[in-house]
Amino acid sequence: MYQPASFRDDCLESQIALVRAHPLGMLISQGEQSLVADPLPFLIDADEQGNVVLRAHLSRANPHWALLQKVQECLVIFQGPEGYISPGWYETKRQTGKVVPTWNYSVVQLHGVPRVTEDAGWLRQQLEGLTALQEGRQPEPWRIDDAPAHYIAAQIKGIVGIEIVVTRREGKGKMSQNRSAEDVDGVIAGLRTGDADQQRLADEVERRRG
Repeated sequence: MYQPASFRDDCLESQIALVRAHPLGMLISQGEQSLVADPLPFLIDADEQGNVVLRAHLSRANPHWALLQKVQECLVIFQGPEGYISPGWYETKRQTGKVVPTWNYSVVQLHGVPRVTEDAGWLRQQLEGLTALQEGRQPEPWRIDDAPAHYIAAQIKGIVGIEIVVTRREGKGKMSQNRSAEDVDGVIAGLRTGDADQQRLADEVERRRG
């Protein structure tokens, strides 16, 4: 990934936070004739030494899991807050007019070695973890045990688990760090007039301005 120094984010905690806030990653592997990509919700864990593991599951009917048994490496991309930046928000526009539109975004790319598992215990633990992460926001969280045991057992037979030991990680947050303080103020103010997604992007620009 192209990495200008001002946008580079090597902080493990920051990368994990982005993945947990935006867990739908794009899993990419090299197929026999072309690249294969599937969007999947992931769980991420890291130990005290900084070793990172991704976990997910996919339908048994999806041939991607069989492909993962043959490849040495795969890539998962997680997209964080992003959005259009109007040049009309820059103070520089009023001073010189020498501005153009751009796009702000944050992204984490994780490369790793995949392992496929069909272990029912592993799969249930994966489903419980993913469910707890999402259902925790609900007033009455749904739990796997709320469904009939035989139904859950049948569902587990229809999926396959993947565990990816991360060997290389890259984080990037392009949030107007290359602009003047006045231009960044204008970007934040412009985004604050927008919708909820733009509000979140404004928060991120403000957080990363240093």
